[in-house]
Amino acid sequence: MKLAPRLAVLLAAVVVTACAPQTSDNSSSDKDDQSGTLRVWLFQEVGNKPKEKVVDSVVAAFEKAHKDTKVDVEYIPVETRAQRVKAAFNDPKSAPDLMEFGNTDTAGYVKDGGLLDVTKEFGAWSESKDTDPTAKQSVTVDGKIYGTPFYVGVRALYYRTDVFKALGLEVPKNMAELAATARTIRAARPDLYGLVVGGAYMYGAMPFVWANGGELATGKGGSYASAIDSAAAQKGIKAYTSLFGDDNCPAAKCASMGGNDTITAFAAGKAGMAIGGDFSHTAVEAGKVKGEYAVVPLPGVKSGSIAPAFAGGNNIGVLKSTSHRTLAVDLMEQLASKKTQASLFDAMGFLPTFADVRQQAAAKEPYVKPFAQTLAAGTKFVPASPAWSQIDSSLVLPTMFQEIISGKKDVAAASKDAAKKMDQAFGSAG
Repeated sequence: MKLAPRLAVLLAAVVVTACAPQTSDNSSSDKDDQSGTLRVWLFQEVGNKPKEKVVDSVVAAFEKAHKDTKVDVEYIPVETRAQRVKAAFNDPKSAPDLMEFGNTDTAGYVKDGGLLDVTKEFGAWSESKDTDPTAKQSVTVDGKIYGTPFYVGVRALYYRTDVFKALGLEVPKNMAELAATARTIRAARPDLYGLVVGGAYMYGAMPFVWANGGELATGKGGSYASAIDSAAAQKGIKAYTSLFGDDNCPAAKCASMGGNDTITAFAAGKAGMAIGGDFSHTAVEAGKVKGEYAVVPLPGVKSGSIAPAFAGGNNIGVLKSTSHRTLAVDLMEQLASKKTQASLFDAMGFLPTFADVRQQAAAKEPYVKPFAQTLAAGTKFVPASPAWSQIDSSLVLPTMFQEIISGKKDVAAASKDAAKKMDQAFGSAG
């Protein structure tokens, strides 16, 4: 099974900063120290130990090759990244030399002047030639390259095979059946969430919007207008928020949940279904449901269709403020190399960003299939605007969902307010 063409769209979403061990001339620091301590921020995953093991191996090899250099790795919560990164940009002395970040953050970070331009380094890096072409496009801002992909990801539907068998249920073929199946599970097994959902889980919610024909925004080239309050988007918002209730996932418990929370609940055997990524595989395998679950693409509105998934992925970047830019670029390459990405796939299930490594991964592990099918069906991404980081960090969409779930506002009012906030951000971004 070949994944390269199927993942092309996904990779258009991926953004980062990586490089070769050559000196860049756009650092805001006048120093390029060849020794000392390199600080690295990576995201903390659900079940982080396997990731740490891979990274520790890379760090050990790097320190061995650079005798007078030490690497200090800190794993930070994804949810608080906006505050941490903002502080780092404002105070370079507290900033790391390298950091992992989501592909939705790149345009904003480039606008803020936080990332190092690595156009020349990326071109000189021998492995970059095997990066998916759309990945290269996605790390390009105004003709300059600011990174290299770390891994890619997409979400699908995890479900409990033992629960489905015991209750005589069939795998849902459309979103209406998905909701009905969730409520059937909850009614028969009150100790379980039917389909565990989260009010703060935007990328679990958006497939419902997209499947119903809605969009986050319209426009291109930096000029966007929110579309979250359109009739189609409102239909999808209603479909998702209707899943919060005592008949499926009680609002009191589920309104504040994020993506990691929902996967943790599913892995712990507390839910019949969950929307999770290929990157969630290791955590689920390590949970109580091991051997009693399966994964299929999240169904769309029409039977047999697949709901558009968010084209996700994480990246690693060198900060412009680094005083160790040559070393930082070298370490970046090692962390994003083919060898490391292959190891991260084996350890965490992270899909590689190199076409050849991805093909090898797909041939090795059958569980990749539903995610590849999801990618082949077409994925979506957030607006390619620096305003997105502001919209994301301001929790505009999670707030919208939570206002509806709590009954504070109806779908029309909440989506209209969210659209206004989005448009203000787009306007301020220029």
